[in-house]
Amino acid sequence: MISLPGPLVTNLLRFLFLGLSALAPPSRAELQLHLPTNQLQAVEGGEVVLPAWYTLHAEVSSAQPGEVPFVMWFFKDKEKEDQVLSYINGVTTSKPGVSLVYSMPSRNLSLRLEGLQEKDSGPYSCSVNVQDKNGQASGHSIKTLELNVLVPPAPPSCRLQGVPRVGANVTLSCQSPRSKPAVQYQWDRQLPSFQTFFAPVLDVIRGSLSLTNLSSSMAGVYVCKAHNEVGTAQCNVTLEVSTGPGAAVVAGAVVGTLVGLGLLAGLVLLYHRRGKALEEPANDIKEDAIAPRTLPWPKSSDTISKNGTLSSVTSARALRPPHGPPRPGALTPTPSLSSQALPSPRLPTIDGANPQPISLIPGGVSSSGLSRMGAVPVMVPAQSQAGSLV
Repeated sequence: MISLPGPLVTNLLRFLFLGLSALAPPSRAELQLHLPTNQLQAVEGGEVVLPAWYTLHAEVSSAQPGEVPFVMWFFKDKEKEDQVLSYINGVTTSKPGVSLVYSMPSRNLSLRLEGLQEKDSGPYSCSVNVQDKNGQASGHSIKTLELNVLVPPAPPSCRLQGVPRVGANVTLSCQSPRSKPAVQYQWDRQLPSFQTFFAPVLDVIRGSLSLTNLSSSMAGVYVCKAHNEVGTAQCNVTLEVSTGPGAAVVAGAVVGTLVGLGLLAGLVLLYHRRGKALEEPANDIKEDAIAPRTLPWPKSSDTISKNGTLSSVTSARALRPPHGPPRPGALTPTPSLSSQALPSPRLPTIDGANPQPISLIPGGVSSSGLSRMGAVPVMVPAQSQAGSLV
């Protein structure tokens, strides 16, 4: 196969090709080129024949001896017009996948296109110029036909949107990435029993199937079919309806439990810190605290006893019995021997003799009697005039 000439050479050949019929003397025969007027359709990946033939008026359809046709096919896309095949002086040049159906010379100029793609859609023009053996032009004609390459649906993808549990709503979606013309969709349930769906639950344009208020009987294998004029493709999805709580519910319960435990731990920690903060001021030692007030020395009626480094002061008035008889019904408080401070024995001063300790017990009870009664002697620290304990 000879490669095509460059664009400049192609345009030059076309100009010369068209000029032959204009410069040559006209013939009494009239050339007519025949192409279909309706749009031709083909399928991507296949092949198609663009029919074309010419006739000379008042002559038979077959080529006459010495008849020389000059043929050119052009394709015009959105940007430019390209030559796809030419037959000039017995030499054929064409692009890959393009050929003439019949061997030349012939009045049948049909063009075969193989390995079609969607981009091959568009107008195709056939130009023919016929000369006789003497080089005289028998006629010239050019006509155009339209080719539309269709694309079958590409395999679609099926998806399940939503959580398939009892009482919930889900949507089955189906999309084909490529097709020409646009596809329409159909959803069917194959197993366990066949069921076909229609609008409004089915959207034939978008390929969605809406299932509401799911039940266990709605489980099964759902098949989506994408179809157009030239093909069909399908995919399927298995719907399993669960009866337990959804994953979102379980996750929400777990998160709620963790949040509750965190709040409880925070409250316990806050209570503990608050109690500790209240205890710390009570245990603080204040260096600038005021010393206790100095107790006055007892009067002459008070009993003062000193023994070594320890002293006790006891008011004698507290030890005196009440004056007069007790009133009827009145309760006489009895001091506890274990909790009341016992006075130290008075040390009377006797000139010329050593002081002898004399036990003075309230109520006239001797120390030996108190011992038999179970009393325990208590040493009470005395307070000095400076207010300190000695």
